[in-house]
Amino acid sequence: MIGRLIGKVSEDDDGTLVVDVQGVGYEVVCPLGTLGRADRDDDGRVTFYVHTHVREDALALFGFASEADRLAFRTLIGVSNVGPKSAITVLSALPAPELAAAIARKELGQLTAIPGIGKKTAERLLLELKDKLPVSTAPARPSTAGTLPRDLPPEARRDNAGMLSRALVNMGYRVTEADRAVEKLGERVNEATLPELLREALAVLAK
Repeated sequence: MIGRLIGKVSEDDDGTLVVDVQGVGYEVVCPLGTLGRADRDDDGRVTFYVHTHVREDALALFGFASEADRLAFRTLIGVSNVGPKSAITVLSALPAPELAAAIARKELGQLTAIPGIGKKTAERLLLELKDKLPVSTAPARPSTAGTLPRDLPPEARRDNAGMLSRALVNMGYRVTEADRAVEKLGERVNEATLPELLREALAVLAK
């Protein structure tokens, strides 16, 4: 099993994240924001904590910026009816510290706001994840990561749309589906944060 990868990151034509480790490219699915949070050395190599998911018909690698994120993923897929795709969606909306805090505070509404997570699943998460995720004692810090104001140049706006599209593809959606969701969001792509855009894009794709 692969537990960690350290390498330079590139992308395939379909937006899949590829980690190049000494000439071998590993396709890795990551929650939104992982690249921004992951450790990077002076040579530009990124460290991913990896969960190797094996099924009869497939083998997939899921990458995370920290061991806490990987633990949260493994805990999530241990919950009934929560598969890897749903777990990635949850962690894209709520990284491990935020998820742990939401569980500790029993914030049902914050969980049901995640596309694809209904009330019954959210209640199951509150019940089954209780005391299983470490809650950070560090004070919350406001973040402006992923925010694009209206007056940014067109290149920056395209980058935001591209990151959203790639995140959707990494979660298992087809390129055409991702592009359709981005187009539906219109001007929101220019002004919202990436986590907000992801939630709205997933809502569009769920219709």
